[in-house]
Amino acid sequence: MLTTLRPENDHRKPAARWSPIYHGLRDAIVSHRLTPGTKLPEDELAAIYSVSRTVIRAALQALAHDWLVRLEPNRGAFVAQPSTKEAREVFDARALIEPQLAALAAKVATADDVHLLRGHLEKEHEALHAGRDSDAIMLSAMFHVGVAEIADQSILTGIVRDLVSHSSLIIALYWRRRDTTCESHAHNALVDAIEAGDADTAARLMKEHLDDLLSGLDLDRVDRKPGNLSEILR
Repeated sequence: MLTTLRPENDHRKPAARWSPIYHGLRDAIVSHRLTPGTKLPEDELAAIYSVSRTVIRAALQALAHDWLVRLEPNRGAFVAQPSTKEAREVFDARALIEPQLAALAAKVATADDVHLLRGHLEKEHEALHAGRDSDAIMLSAMFHVGVAEIADQSILTGIVRDLVSHSSLIIALYWRRRDTTCESHAHNALVDAIEAGDADTAARLMKEHLDDLLSGLDLDRVDRKPGNLSEILR
């Protein structure tokens, strides 16, 4: 039974104090205003957002949980900077696992599972067309975990959950096409195949989709130098 996409299972309830800082920094990272490797000093962020360093620290910890920020002892916080090798390894691993899970999902999905997937696709579509790219990337990740959950393979679902967290960061930092966030038609076609119980088509579509995601990344780009935090975030 699919659980990830159910509203009551949203474990990321926003904390009132640090939530605006979390979303502000997340959107700046995903929109490429903050580039990989940019240092995020607590004192400077506290001054920009007019909050305490404790609140900033909580926001940075939440971003680190989402793989968007790297916390280094005695050095501070930095926008995460995955390597080209890491990016390719993550997508190679997904391409090995997720097509098989999509095939299994097609064999066992219930009408309720399909209904939840279609409702989730509507949220993805709304976020993408509203220009909320960071939300679209997060929703796309949840969709892939949801497909894995339908397959009822708990160990592999845990692996997929970790892999899509990594790849969400990679997509956020390196996408060169807006549709890299996950084109609506790709997910719609997958749901159609799952609903039809067509395991072979579901596996093929998942593999093609992951290949397309990787092709939409600019892993060899030369990043510009970090700008002024105050100018970027205000």
